[in-house]
Amino acid sequence: MNIIICGAGQVGSHAAEVLAAANNNITVIDTNGDRLRAIEDTMDVATIAGNCAQADILREAGCADADLLVAATSSDEVNLLSASIAKAVGAAKSIARVHHIAFFEQRGLHYQDHLGIDQLICPEYSTSMAIARTLRNPGALAIEDFARGTVEMQEFAVSRKAQAVGRKLADLPLPAGTRVAAISRKGGSFLPDATTVIGDDDIIILVGNAAVYQEARKLFHDEKAGRKRIVIMGGPAMGVWLCRALRDRSFAIRLFETDRHRAEELAEKLGWVTVINADPTDRAVFEDENLAQADVFVALLDDDEQNILGCAWAKSMGVQDAIAVVQRPNYLHLLKHVGIDKAFSPRRVAVKEIENLVDESPLRRTASLAEGIIDVYRLRVGKSADVLGRPLREINLSPNWIVAAIQHGGDVHVPKADDTIDAGDTLLVIGRHGREGALRKLFNAG
Repeated sequence: MNIIICGAGQVGSHAAEVLAAANNNITVIDTNGDRLRAIEDTMDVATIAGNCAQADILREAGCADADLLVAATSSDEVNLLSASIAKAVGAAKSIARVHHIAFFEQRGLHYQDHLGIDQLICPEYSTSMAIARTLRNPGALAIEDFARGTVEMQEFAVSRKAQAVGRKLADLPLPAGTRVAAISRKGGSFLPDATTVIGDDDIIILVGNAAVYQEARKLFHDEKAGRKRIVIMGGPAMGVWLCRALRDRSFAIRLFETDRHRAEELAEKLGWVTVINADPTDRAVFEDENLAQADVFVALLDDDEQNILGCAWAKSMGVQDAIAVVQRPNYLHLLKHVGIDKAFSPRRVAVKEIENLVDESPLRRTASLAEGIIDVYRLRVGKSADVLGRPLREINLSPNWIVAAIQHGGDVHVPKADDTIDAGDTLLVIGRHGREGALRKLFNAG
């Protein structure tokens, strides 16, 4: 593919490196000559010095024949304008990175449609969702999201006294839009069917629409273990998204913000969160708030060093787990050595999202649920598939596959048995390892 990247900062340079390694033709545009020279010294890519919001610069970069333009400068406005002009100049697809919540949530105007941009990505939002998945379930599966969190998938052990124990799946009152995708039992894993009986030592993978997911989860897991106590240091937009993603009875959240005006604003926005205008790494505050009893300490400040030191402090004071957001990649390899359990890099999250958008393979494996046994596939349904227009209940999927989610246009959901599949739909399929050929044939994914 011919790809133009606007911006040679952390996201742009990392995207150039990753996409160039995948044999794409890359051109990087930036006004900063030093950044461009650093890229030229380390990568086999073309560079152009100039303003990427100017049509003549985009034409010089080959935008008229580009398969994709990624606008990843430090300015939201420049990115939106560049991505829009790129489509007018002739680029097949454009992606704009934005930071501000008003642009990403399309407040007051659907900027993406109005400007003709194919996709808006927000590293801070995607990072907050990745942290939320980790907090919801420590064993959360490392699979890509469909439609920004509207579908959830988790792996967890069935509680001994859960309602589901000893009952067939067909007899359980599972909400529409949820299903058990896989079961691990006595060292083996398999795809269940309606006659499968749930055991009290099973480990299940449950997939469902986010709105009904927790209702389904309660059938398999005793929720009386108590609320998970979360401490968040810092209140940027990422913190708001994280608190919203964790809004249920499973979490007790305290958010610490040192700026009084911002703390008051957050307290008004997040009524279910305890917002405290203080520094949690102040020993007096830490002890007064009994933060040593917290289950997880999450550092979301814009300063990498403060995040790292804050997490190290929390761990040293007895907090069970610590999660740090780190912008600069050269710190990531150090974090395990100072006791930090997990680190999230918005730069890496953004580039992974770009990779997923660039990858147009009709069938690709995205994760393994049980190595060598069960995999997760993302596939695009072909125009000649025999399954078109047929209800899922009439398609011979068992025992090899389960359709976990369907993306039809802008709608993404876990399907019901009566749902049908159309050409061009994107499916998330869970299936037996090594059956890719048959899967490709069934859905004409090639």
